[in-house]
Amino acid sequence: MCAETTDYKDTLNLPRTDFPMRAGLPKREPDWLARWEEIGVYDKLREKEGRTPFTLHDGPPYANGNLHIGHALNKILKDMVVRSHQMMGHDARYVPGWDCHGLPIEWKIEEQYRAKGQNKDDVDVVDFRQECRKFADHWVGVQRDEFKRLGVTGNWSDPYLTMNFHAERVIAEEFQKFLMNGTLYQGSKPVMWSPVEKTALAEAEVEYHDRQTDAIWVKFPVKASNYSEAVTLPYGSSKEVENAALEKSRKVWKKHNDELKTAAVIIFTTTPWTIPQNRAICFGDHISYGLYEVIKTPEECWARVGDKYLIADKLADEFFANARVDQDGFQRIRQVHNDQLAALKCSHPLNADALLHANLDYHVEWDFDVPMLPGDHVTDDAGTGFVHTAPSHGDDDYAIGVKHGLPMTYNILDDSSYRADLPFFGGECILKPNGKPGGANKAVIDKLVEVGALLARKRITISDAHSWRSKAPVIRLNRPQWFASIDKAVGDGQDTYGTTIRERALRSIDELVTWTPKTGRNRLYAMIEARPDWVLSRQRAWGVPLTCFTKKGAQPTDPDYLLRNDAVNARILEAFEAEGADAWYKDGAKARFLGNDVNRDDYDQVFDILDVWFDSGSTHAFVLRDREDGSEDGMADVYLEGTDQHRGWFHSSMLQACGTMGHAPYRAVVTHAFTLDGKGEKMSKSLGNIIAPAEVVKQYGADILRLWVATTDYKHDHRIGDEILKGVADSYRRLRNTLRFMLGSLSDFTETDRVEPAEMPELERWVLHRLAELDGVVRDGYAKYDFQGVFQAIFTFATVDLSAFYFDIRKDALYCDGDTARRKAARTVLDILFHRLTRWLAPMLAFTMEEVWLERFPGDDSSVHLEDFAETPDDWADAELAAKWSVVRKARRVVTGALEVERTNKVIGASLEAAPTVYVTAEVAKVLETVAFDDMCITSGITVSTDAAPDGAFRLDDVADVAVVFARADGEKCQRCWKILPDVGSHTHPGVCGRCDSALT
Repeated sequence: MCAETTDYKDTLNLPRTDFPMRAGLPKREPDWLARWEEIGVYDKLREKEGRTPFTLHDGPPYANGNLHIGHALNKILKDMVVRSHQMMGHDARYVPGWDCHGLPIEWKIEEQYRAKGQNKDDVDVVDFRQECRKFADHWVGVQRDEFKRLGVTGNWSDPYLTMNFHAERVIAEEFQKFLMNGTLYQGSKPVMWSPVEKTALAEAEVEYHDRQTDAIWVKFPVKASNYSEAVTLPYGSSKEVENAALEKSRKVWKKHNDELKTAAVIIFTTTPWTIPQNRAICFGDHISYGLYEVIKTPEECWARVGDKYLIADKLADEFFANARVDQDGFQRIRQVHNDQLAALKCSHPLNADALLHANLDYHVEWDFDVPMLPGDHVTDDAGTGFVHTAPSHGDDDYAIGVKHGLPMTYNILDDSSYRADLPFFGGECILKPNGKPGGANKAVIDKLVEVGALLARKRITISDAHSWRSKAPVIRLNRPQWFASIDKAVGDGQDTYGTTIRERALRSIDELVTWTPKTGRNRLYAMIEARPDWVLSRQRAWGVPLTCFTKKGAQPTDPDYLLRNDAVNARILEAFEAEGADAWYKDGAKARFLGNDVNRDDYDQVFDILDVWFDSGSTHAFVLRDREDGSEDGMADVYLEGTDQHRGWFHSSMLQACGTMGHAPYRAVVTHAFTLDGKGEKMSKSLGNIIAPAEVVKQYGADILRLWVATTDYKHDHRIGDEILKGVADSYRRLRNTLRFMLGSLSDFTETDRVEPAEMPELERWVLHRLAELDGVVRDGYAKYDFQGVFQAIFTFATVDLSAFYFDIRKDALYCDGDTARRKAARTVLDILFHRLTRWLAPMLAFTMEEVWLERFPGDDSSVHLEDFAETPDDWADAELAAKWSVVRKARRVVTGALEVERTNKVIGASLEAAPTVYVTAEVAKVLETVAFDDMCITSGITVSTDAAPDGAFRLDDVADVAVVFARADGEKCQRCWKILPDVGSHTHPGVCGRCDSALT
């Protein structure tokens, strides 16, 4: 009875720690942030000498609002890159930056003026720019605090801003390199133009939305045909045969021409407002075309009996259906070959004869031939197989125009209105100032009806480009802009990767840059391979101006059109360094910069501003090249941004650097995909499914958000939502419990307790082997930016190999052993585990690992983030030992499976009540006999037998050579370790087993 009542709890070596089960991250994380700032962790890391620099160059977010979840994912990924590379022995530098110029900020300031009833154009431009600067500065401060709250490390006290004076000077200097090397030119070509914002937009500044428009089918009357059939005669034909053949050819030629000259080519367009700008019609070389005649029409039909139309055969039925002509109302006369089409010339539907015939005012605006031209872009998937071509309003159209010398038109003004003197349409606009449709489409359609040129119209929905700021549609509009030629030899002598910007970029992509994922290479390569020249200019006020001058009276194609003067350039840069780009707009700027080097009356000052993508594309120069904490060769080890930056920052940085330094500014590009809500839908305010990082931090803490990033396959579109975050929080709790157990078991560990690996039991040496394996996985994963793989490997090791196996087994020795070698070995391994797990996890769980570290190593200057990954000796790896313990673990799984059945059936309450028999092969038995298999299975006893297992023995399908028969343990329950053993009660201390009696002595 005495043994049953003795309480031995105080004699056990139970874990002791103040490390709380509940993390309380939202309240506690700010304290660690303040501590890191007080210690100056980032600066202390820079003091470590002899380390290889590693630079992640920050793609600048835009300073105009609170962070969204994409910002959080991006910055946390970057932080994990920087922290992991630092802990792998690098001097990992991270200078955060912001993009501060451009239309979004300017648009916000304009809105403020409009709200006060003021016109932005009436405000002094320098004053306006100062308002923009203040706005950007405010949001830089807000975003900086939000990024820091996520635990992101970096040089927050000295970030880079594209609006800093030195940055503006360098952006201008980089632009001047294009000016001086001859790749800069002023041209006129279609750009994506926002009539609402009155500026050109980059592809990255538009988004595509559905909108309704009028699709129209229009006839262009054939005016003339120069087609003639070639005559091929056998060698030696007589004169009579030759004359007969020629006469036949003339008859065929006349018949074809007579038919075609009475026909009309039918085009289809969803932009009726471009019809006044038509200059050609394109056809496809591989499309089958036919000549069709209308033979019957219903009422209210614009087609007329006897009309002949040229149309792609595949699209004829669709066209006639839209024109309200029934299937029996038209017939195909014959095929029309491409060489016949190429010989045709059409009249514009608004030509003078058509106007007079319709009793309209006479105008010669459209009295010109409309040629038929082959085009690779023409298909017969939709429309008519003929493409109305307006070189001023489309990329394909422009390319055709350049190839064939078609004139550009300038009918559309900045606000999308027709020039005032354009007949019939002057003053009509495509879009109103509020972005709603204007009257241009209707005016054109009405006029086409009047002249009898419209055959069909239909209201359809199309996906079209919209400005992502104003949300209004954009148009393709021919405007004078400044371009960088990407196919002209740069001539700067930096020709290792090629002589042109395009060649340098394509070779850099394949020869210089590593891509994660590799598909990023294909995407950027295809974009740069097919892209046109780079449009550098925007027609706004807030940004770095194109610091150049043009000669009055000269043409853009003239060699002396642009002023190229080193002294002028130097004065501009000196002023920008001291005063910023505002110097360009101050009174007397032109005279100041031109000085006495040139006659200032001969030149005009350019006031367009640089596209903000040129700003951000130039950041490598004023961050990587110019800063002390930049990089030694002006290149970044990695750029990491979202997949949309293949057409944005990755792209512009590549073009800019290839034009100024001859190659890419980065050695590696890492791309993450988009974050969707928990249902896989895109986040939007209208859907109400936006998850703000600040809200996640408030509810869960930043480490849960960081862990979500670490567990996410960022290379593909991924999800976040309440259920997903709850799952992440559960994984966090499991990991926290593992770390808490380690802390408790190491509470009084000292160096005198340490045991050398050679003196450890096999189980401990097996753990060291697993650490040796895991060390390689962790380092390789971090080096390859595979954070999901790193975390999964660590988490599986911590929860499966440690918590569910090693800790489960060694709890008995840790709690109940006295000062034994086994217990010392186990605690030594726990110390080794501690130093690796906390450091390996620190890049991901920055706050929690700091908390864990300080629990063991408190101190004013102590921080896990000042540590490197612990080195793991090569001789810890033991493949033979690992193979043996693989056998042990398989056998153990069968035993624990069998005991779980008995526990479920309430035959036993705990595994220590069991002493099963394990039936194995002789080979497995040899392995199990060398270990304390009962301890491995946490049973009070166990019997290993090589006999045949009886029927009904418990088995697992995937472990063929192990079977288990349950039996209860014999003896009494030890009141200290709870094992049931025959010797309990026969020792000095009542109610305990021999092992516990020794521990108590």
